[in-house]
Amino acid sequence: MWISAEFKVYLIKEFKRLKGDENKRLKLEWNLQRTISKINYHIHTDAIKENLIPPELSKNQTQIIYASEADILNMAMFGMTAKEWRDNNPDQDGNIRDGATLEQLVVLSNLESINSVLIHQGITQDKRLIQLNKIAITQMRSLVANRNFKKLKSFNE
Repeated sequence: MWISAEFKVYLIKEFKRLKGDENKRLKLEWNLQRTISKINYHIHTDAIKENLIPPELSKNQTQIIYASEADILNMAMFGMTAKEWRDNNPDQDGNIRDGATLEQLVVLSNLESINSVLIHQGITQDKRLIQLNKIAITQMRSLVANRNFKKLKSFNE
């Protein structure tokens, strides 16, 4: 760089451009993961609304039921509730799902769909938790060992 100031400027600009491209790609991947989760979240919340929430409940009572069902998914996937995560990570921004890996987000999205089916079937929360945890373990093992998923992950890194 000491030979040519022009080359130094070119190198700096190119580095900034590459970092910008990388940030756009990572943001797109993150948004895609979150979008998929949000879609399944609506399927999940509709099942809760249709099957678990009587119309005479207050808004506060309704929110408690939604939070309880979200915590069933968190317990099945992460082994802790959102509150437990916040208590254990007071210095971190966001929530338990914001720090999830790609594999965890995929499994969590699947768990939302599966839980909605189990809710429609009238299965109690404690039995759903056990089933969802077993499914989470099985799916995580499968994804971690899957070569195609590893390729997808390395492509996005």
